[in-house]
Amino acid sequence: MKTKKIILIAVTVVVAVGAGIWLFTGSPAKHKVTYVTATVSKGDISNSVTATGTIEPVTEVEVGTQVSGIIDKIHVDYNSVVTKGQLIAEMDRITLQSELALQQATYDGAKAEYEYQEKNYQRSKGLHEKSLISDTDYEQALYNYQKAKSNYDSSKASLAKAERNLSYATITSPIDGVVISRDVEEGQTVASGFETPTLFTIAADLTKMQVIADVDEADIGGIEEGQRASFTVDAYPNDIFEGVVTQIRLGDASSTSSTSSSTSTVVTYEVVISAHNPDLKLKPRLTANITIYILDKKGVLSVPNKALRFNPEEPLIGKNDIVKDCEGEHKVWTREGTTFTAHPVKIGISNGISTEIISGISEGTKVVTEATIGAMPGENVAAEGNQEGGGERSPFMPGPPGSKKKK
Repeated sequence: MKTKKIILIAVTVVVAVGAGIWLFTGSPAKHKVTYVTATVSKGDISNSVTATGTIEPVTEVEVGTQVSGIIDKIHVDYNSVVTKGQLIAEMDRITLQSELALQQATYDGAKAEYEYQEKNYQRSKGLHEKSLISDTDYEQALYNYQKAKSNYDSSKASLAKAERNLSYATITSPIDGVVISRDVEEGQTVASGFETPTLFTIAADLTKMQVIADVDEADIGGIEEGQRASFTVDAYPNDIFEGVVTQIRLGDASSTSSTSSSTSTVVTYEVVISAHNPDLKLKPRLTANITIYILDKKGVLSVPNKALRFNPEEPLIGKNDIVKDCEGEHKVWTREGTTFTAHPVKIGISNGISTEIISGISEGTKVVTEATIGAMPGENVAAEGNQEGGGERSPFMPGPPGSKKKK
């Protein structure tokens, strides 16, 4: 009896310890693998660079004056449509006309003196050849003639300049276009110096604009002429405008930013993008937010990049799963029931999210992109079919000893 009592106590202790361990650690969990699939389909693959820029007319001319004076009349204003040679402003002519009259008088005197000294020289030359005058008299006549000729030439040039300056008082448009800027008022004095003062800015055709984009030096290597671009402006936030890269300017457009502790230089390059503007929404000097597509293919077969990285191996597959592998640098996997099949594919461009499929698998095929492991305590899970957006589920780890999979 004593021995049976001891055995009974020992069994009770073992059962109690086992129950405690089971309560604290929990029963062995069943696990599942969820397979996510994607359909091989046609789509667009692109990669882009973003930048900011300014809307500018393709042809823009600054009109100024090369003489100093007072603006007498202005014949155009902002948005005025002008033609080549059209009168757009006039300067006060009084001072210029007075200068012209003075130079005309100087010219007339110099011309008369020149003609007189020329005749005197020809006469002295003939007498000198006959030895009728001295060498000194001949040399004096030659000197007077050359001096008169120099003064005559100088006065002729001064007269031509005065005439030209008077013509500058009439300011005309050099091109057909639209006045987009007027920087002068009637009665204003303008001074011509080393730089010609700008009076008007005229754009040739506002239906053909361009965007001057400032592209960071880290991105400029991927930009090429002919690439597609799109941009928006704050004035029309719901409109997307299209364009094409037409020029990459080699000179950098560095900008300097400074703080209280340091100064840094940001190097950017100007990229010119065409911008058709038939409805004249794009105004000069608007700020544009630009996207340049450095990779751009439309209507190509593609798969997510995850599909090319997926590989069916433990613990992502169960003991009963069948893996049919193949040779190939790049491959994608399909799954039917418990069978995984590899398909070698030839790939094209990639934007980091999707990759172009050139050959190896047909459109509409579902390929496995990833698998996730999850726990389902107290539940056995059988393999399920494809679920759009949810993937497939498959048991792969056995339950506790003595348990059976549901069929």
